Amino acid sequence: MSSQKKSILKDILENKRLIWNLSKNDFKTRFAGSYFGIIWAFVQPVVTVLVYWFVFEKALNVGTQSTKEGINVPYVLWLISGLVPWFFFAEALGTGTAALVEYNYLVKKVVFKISTLPVVKIMSSLFVHIFFLTFMLVLFSCYGYFPDLYTLQIAYYSLAMVLMVLGIVYATSAILVFFKDLSQFIAIFLQIGMWMTPIMWKMENLTLSKPIEIILKANPMFYIVTGYRDALIEKAWFWENPMLTAYFWIFTILCWIIGTTMFKKLQDHFADVI
Repeated sequence: MSSQKKSILKDILENKRLIWNLSKNDFKTRFAGSYFGIIWAFVQPVVTVLVYWFVFEKALNVGTQSTKEGINVPYVLWLISGLVPWFFFAEALGTGTAALVEYNYLVKKVVFKISTLPVVKIMSSLFVHIFFLTFMLVLFSCYGYFPDLYTLQIAYYSLAMVLMVLGIVYATSAILVFFKDLSQFIAIFLQIGMWMTPIMWKMENLTLSKPIEIILKANPMFYIVTGYRDALIEKAWFWENPMLTAYFWIFTILCWIIGTTMFKKLQDHFADVI
């Protein structure tokens, strides 16, 4: 393990109470100026789920039959089990990337451990994610699909996603300080990435060449979205897909090594640029 990585992990562990307090404050202040406050954090994703469900299940029902072929649960359950992890990934990546710029007044403080700021943004995003995990499980139960031992894997896949996005955010937040256009590239990436991830379609229903299939499966969110559905719908354990699991963790470790190393090398210049 590199000294850079050890240093950041040490900062996180030694400042966990500060991270927790900053995360709560970040979540509250995000909607402080609006009448309904933090309710908006939950309303928008729910509305998005309903819109996609209506479009694919009702408005385009006939045209999407081939896409939904092989889905043996109500489509709204299939949809939400893919959208919930994607909502977290998109928000955590977007807000985490802007962590240093948003908290520039803390970056300029010599004594403050700025390596904790990306974690604060990830934790803040987790509050909404936990709500939607609960909402998703309640919805599944309403349709007669009750939690069981397989459902416990949601905790594993959520943790895996947090670690992956945090590794990425250490790199992107550091780069954004020097290259402000990165946020626009990430917004475009998330738009394209949502449709390249099997959230509203089933991989097995597509006629794809082997290279294209490999490219789609190389998307780390493919592993996460598929994992959520394995836990909730397919009833399969994560170790039953060892190749994809190994690939995901190799990717995540590389993200951490590259991200934390880049962050530590550039952090001495953050205060001068911001």
